[in-house]
Order: sequence, then C-alpha cells, then structure tokens
Amino acid sequence: MPSLKREDWFDLGRQLDWTPEYAPRDILFPEFATDSSRLPAEAWEKWDEPYKVSYREYVDIQRQKDEGLYGVKTAVGRTRYIEGADPRWRAIIKEHYGIASVAEYFAGLSEAKLARFAPSAAWRTVATLGMLDEIRHGQLQLFFPHSYVKQDDQFDWAHKMYHTNEWGAITARSIFSDLFLAGTAVDAAIAETFVFETAFTNLQFLGMASDALKAGDVEFSSLLQSIQTDEARHSQQGAAVIEVLRHHDPEHAQYVVDKAVWRTWKVFALLTGMGMDYYMPLEHRRHSFKEFMEELVLDQFAKYMLDAGLDLPWYWGQLLDEVDNFHHSMHLGSWTYRPTLWWDPAAGVSPEEREWLATKYPKWEQTWGRKWDVIVQNARSGREELTLPSTLPVTCNMCHLPMTVWREHAAPLRVIRRDGRTYRFCSDPCQWIFEREPEKYVGHESLIDRFVTGQIQPPDLGGALSYMGITPEVAGKDALDYAWARTA
Repeated sequence: MPSLKREDWFDLGRQLDWTPEYAPRDILFPEFATDSSRLPAEAWEKWDEPYKVSYREYVDIQRQKDEGLYGVKTAVGRTRYIEGADPRWRAIIKEHYGIASVAEYFAGLSEAKLARFAPSAAWRTVATLGMLDEIRHGQLQLFFPHSYVKQDDQFDWAHKMYHTNEWGAITARSIFSDLFLAGTAVDAAIAETFVFETAFTNLQFLGMASDALKAGDVEFSSLLQSIQTDEARHSQQGAAVIEVLRHHDPEHAQYVVDKAVWRTWKVFALLTGMGMDYYMPLEHRRHSFKEFMEELVLDQFAKYMLDAGLDLPWYWGQLLDEVDNFHHSMHLGSWTYRPTLWWDPAAGVSPEEREWLATKYPKWEQTWGRKWDVIVQNARSGREELTLPSTLPVTCNMCHLPMTVWREHAAPLRVIRRDGRTYRFCSDPCQWIFEREPEKYVGHESLIDRFVTGQIQPPDLGGALSYMGITPEVAGKDALDYAWARTA
C-alpha cells in the first residue's frame, strides 16, 4: 500500500482535536492549568508553530544526534582530557552541570503540562516532543559528568545540587518552579520557551559551545550543540502563544514576559556572567559578558519582543545598569563565599585580567578593583582567613540572591510588611513581581530567614555549610591556589 507524502497528511494530522461530549471543555482544560485569559477554543485554533516535524522524523533525527554525541564522548574519554583541563575551565563546566542538569527536568515537567493542558491540538503535539527533548537533555547532562565523579567529588553535584539547601539551589528552585511549574500552560510557554530558551539559553549554549572548542573541550562543545538544536525547535512555542494573545489579552502576555525576563536574568548572570569575565582563561576570551548581553540578548531579543507586538519591560533602564555591574558583584561575593560553592571559583583578577576588565568596563577599577586590592594584599600576605566570610549576607525575598551595592549612594532598602512578616527586596522589579502575585511568594523562606528562625544550627558559617550539604571535600577553594595574587 503506497504511503502518503508528508505534505498530504501533515496539516490534517497536527490539528486532530475534538469536541468533548462527556465533560465540558472547561473541565478538560481548567483555567488554573490552561489559560487564565479565558480565550475561546476558536482563538487557539490559529496557534501555529513555525518549525514543523512529524514524530517519525523526530525519532530519526534524535537517533542520529545521539549516535554522534555518544561517539564523541567515547573517543574523547580515551584522551582523559578532563584530568588535565585548566582548573578555571573545570569551574565553568561544574557550575553549568550543577545548575542545568536537573533543571532540564523542571523544563520536562513544564512541557508535560503543555502536552496535557495546552488549548491547541497542534501545540500539544509540539509540547510532547519538547518533553522528550528535555528528558534527553537531563539524561545527557547527568550521564556526561558522572564519569568524572571518581576523579572529583564536585562533579557529583550535577545530580545532587537541587536536592540540597545550598543557596544556589534555593535560588534556582524558586525561579524554575515559578516560571515553569506554578502557572498556566500559557504562562509556562511564554516564560520558558519565549523568554528563558529563546532569549537566554539558546544563545548561551551557542556561545559556550564555541568557548569549549577554544578550551579544547570537544565533548562539552558537542553536548551543548546537540542540546541547542532541540531548544531552537521547541522554543518557538512561546512566540506562537504570544501571536494569539496579542489579539485577545496583550496585557497578560506583557506581564509574563516582563516577569520572566527579570527572573531569568538573575540566574543567567550567575551562570554565564562570572564564567565569561572571570573564569575563562584570558587567551580564550572573545567578548565580555556585557558585549554578549548587549549584542545577542538585549539588542536581538528587544527586536524580537517588538516584532511580537510587545513593549520593552518597564525596568529596561535598570536592566542595562545591572548588565554593567551585577555579575561583578555576584562574582566578588561568590568568590568570597567560596566554601559555600560546589566548584572552585577562579578569582580572575591577575594584572593582565584586570587590564582586560578595565578595557571592557571603564569603571571596573573604581568600583571593583579597590575591593579586590584588599583581597590581593591579604592573600599575598598569607592571611587567607581574612579573605573568607564571617557571617551570611542579607538576601532578597524574591530572587533569593545576596543584596548588592555598586553605587556610592545606595538606594534605600526596599522593605514591606505582610501578615506580620518583613520582606526585603534587592530591586524594584523583584518587589513588583512579589506584589503582583503575593499568594505565590508569601511564606517562602530564604536562607537568611532559615538562619534567623533557628533552622540552621549551630548559627554560624559552619552550621550553614552543614545545612547546605557542603562537605570539606566539596567546599570550593580558589581555582589557582592564589597564584594570581602572588603575581599582582
């Protein structure tokens, strides 16, 4: 029996929806899980994904990709590359695996929600393939570092991180639970695929794949490229959702985008900003994090938002200011609090590196260099204890990151009281998000809240490390053993 050509059946096959008879549609697709905008079913029939693929094609493509990728891992494994890799590059991939690996399962659960509750049959099909993508990504990014655990316990945090109360785990769980899992299918598609994947991870994976090749890490480069090609396909769901919403509920689409951009930016600055400007060996650096953000994220994604009929987020000016400063502050803080990390951070402030930073950020020496001068002096004098923290920093009750100041005249602390409890915020957007949906965030305890309420015992840094699951063999230390300070 002859087979039909793909073009003869595909459009019909992707729209196999039905009119329910035994239960009303609002029971099958309840508002809390599907669409708070209450759009009629007819509106969602116009949902259309740009990149179309059948299940047979999908399976064939993924099989070929996995064959090639696992072949690369087998070949590279014989070279024992990772054992002799630059410790600064090892810091980059340890941080990536810890934050990204299990986060892919958050994304997989989100895609599963879309596959069940998306109000369009075509969309549910695309989401089903997206769910398979995210499961694959999680499995790959757990399998690849697992072979290194016998050499270095820190690689075990690729799996362990989200199962602890480490401060980065609290931050990341809060963000991914909020954007991927806590909203409707419509909200999740916009936050995950339009913002998180299109604006940030797609570009990040492309850039990191290129950096990995420069560092000689063919395995990691191949892994990222294989993942990115999946992301580029299923990340188009969000744009198709916004195309429907802009005709019916553009205000809601704008709010979800504004919230997701700010929350995603915070974790992106940690994951990518510190690696690009401080961990990457100087000879392999091409762009600064600011240049990367301005060219590939802020410029291109801004055009993407405007083309989709959206406005730039109301806090755009504050975001531009953070691009200049936030990751420098997070790097200084995370290096200082290195015993709380599961990787060995590189200081990245040798004389040559400081010269490079000053050319990319003209105010770097004035704002950050003088702070590093004190650290350099203490490290050079053998007073390592003075470069370590003695207490915990105040953290934001929205993003759960330490509050930072990079201006001489800091803005007043943003504080509100609700139901007898005080909440503190690092920025206007964080407070705005909290006050827009307080029912989501009221009651959640930051690491400092847990410290103050006595959940961390003993109430000191040692007790905090134990609470976070950080053991002596894992606790971060300077990646280059202070060699940069001796040459400063």
